[in-house]
Amino acid sequence: SDAELTARTGYAGGTKGALDGKVCYHNGKRVSDYGALGHAEVVRLRIPPSSFPDFAAAYEALFDKNGFRPDQAGDRGLEYRNLVGFPGGADAPQYLQQLIETSKTNGDKLAFAKGSGDDPDRRALAYIMDTADFPFFVSEQYHQFHDGFAMGENYPDSYNKLAGQLAKSKTLGTSQCPSGMI
Repeated sequence: SDAELTARTGYAGGTKGALDGKVCYHNGKRVSDYGALGHAEVVRLRIPPSSFPDFAAAYEALFDKNGFRPDQAGDRGLEYRNLVGFPGGADAPQYLQQLIETSKTNGDKLAFAKGSGDDPDRRALAYIMDTADFPFFVSEQYHQFHDGFAMGENYPDSYNKLAGQLAKSKTLGTSQCPSGMI
């Protein structure tokens, strides 16, 4: 059911953590900007270990034969680098090995490296992050379950309304950040 969804957008991967307890999208007040803190845009998922191979396959499917994501032509740089985080990071062989094996099975189009924070954006490379060292910071509500930015990348109203529904049920997570350019 929709109430069981665990996907949340947010920020992770920076070495500067949070500023005043916040990590925020670019905003007019210039409060705790995620890019200035070295973070990338991410989606947090809570995945049972038995389902991790399915996640690995879905993640690999995001990349074309040359290791590009569909959005990588426009969204480039530190804020858009490829990150995969899990407890233990690159020192958790059960997850890392599944990612590597899935990549090999699907044309070996993606390489993996241990993330050290503030890593550069590289085509065909995903940084493996330890979630204990590089925690997730939930993004603002307006970033949850919104339409894409490419022409025609509009999602159904049922999808767009999820953020409000999950916020009302107090399961969305909260951000103390300014709303947009205000």
